[in-house]
Amino acid sequence: MTLSEELTWRGFAHQTTLDDLRRLDGKPLTFYHGYDASSDSLTVGNLAALMMDRCFLRHGHRAVLLAGGATSLIGDPGGKDSERPLQTARTVEANVRAVERQIQSILGGNIKLVNNLKWFGKMNVLEFLRDVGKHFSMTPLVQRDYIAKRMGEGGAGISFTEFSYTLLQGYDFLRLFEHYGVTLQLAGSDQWGNGLSGVDLVRRVKGAEVNVLTCPLIVNKATGIKFGKSEEGSVWLDPDKTSPTQFYQFWINCDDAGVDSYLKIFTELDKPTIEDIMAKHGANPGARYAQTRLAQAVTEFVHGKKDMLFAETVTEYLTGAAKITGRDKAAIAEIKKAIPSVTSKPDGSVVEALAGSGLAASKTEARRLLDSRAVSVNNERIERENFEPGDFDHGLLLIRKGKKFKDSALVELG
Repeated sequence: MTLSEELTWRGFAHQTTLDDLRRLDGKPLTFYHGYDASSDSLTVGNLAALMMDRCFLRHGHRAVLLAGGATSLIGDPGGKDSERPLQTARTVEANVRAVERQIQSILGGNIKLVNNLKWFGKMNVLEFLRDVGKHFSMTPLVQRDYIAKRMGEGGAGISFTEFSYTLLQGYDFLRLFEHYGVTLQLAGSDQWGNGLSGVDLVRRVKGAEVNVLTCPLIVNKATGIKFGKSEEGSVWLDPDKTSPTQFYQFWINCDDAGVDSYLKIFTELDKPTIEDIMAKHGANPGARYAQTRLAQAVTEFVHGKKDMLFAETVTEYLTGAAKITGRDKAAIAEIKKAIPSVTSKPDGSVVEALAGSGLAASKTEARRLLDSRAVSVNNERIERENFEPGDFDHGLLLIRKGKKFKDSALVELG
């Protein structure tokens, strides 16, 4: 499969200035991809872009990864309805270091890392206006979707600081073209306008053709919401912000409508393998075979096999696929991060456990749940109002409301 074929099959190709995507199948080129430094970790959304980068690397192209040490001090207005709060230079510098470590972990060492603070930090305002600003016409800039939305009726407005962001990113492309031979920018679809600024600036200053290719915004097809969000917020690549278990469970809970696309975008499994996975999934969607393979592949890729296997074990406890036991102390500690826990006597009240854990809003609601057979203990439906000593294994049991493992609580003898 050629690069252009793989980009199309995996769903990476969206907007591009290339007249024919097959031009990418020729001799190796140098591309760049910029990453925001507004946080000290990348997210699942950024992972999609990194997987596109890996696709180019597999096909022999060279990568320059640009950390936005300068542009993150300004803030990208793209996709935002209001002004971002500005961060300190020290915070951005720490974020750049953290994000670069993640990028190297995912892309390997055969990449060039650069920081645009290197050139913008030395440029004064007169140089910027003379060497960059004079090449941009205001007319097309104010017509850019994200700028027009902010400036239009009902918009929050846009400061000159954020308005200038697209000029800064345009200059990034020019600088990288001059010093590293970069001829292609890869970006998310929200960066299309900024990419065009770079293409136009290189043409005006150097008379050369460069191009931009964006990947689409990944959307949860079941909800229409931007992909990479959980009930707790963003899903981070940093294990201290989103644990490997939480990360694994995010993928396990992916929607059926999008799982085929997620396998193509977030894994490097080949076409026959993914087709086989989807055939098995289609035969029994309730078993969530595709989601399981997705969770295994992505978690192992990002966090390693050991953490993936541990996350898988914890998830088996939470889903009732394996009986919870007090012997696995590390798993119990992780479970307590995911679900609430309460204490009970060996013959304690199920009603009180449901109410005390928050699975039921009140004891009255807890009794209604029991009467409707909506409560299970260790994955077995019950109607009785009291636990029995045999329910506990090494002093623990799992109580659940309904079928979702998130609607569960850990009950400890105490």
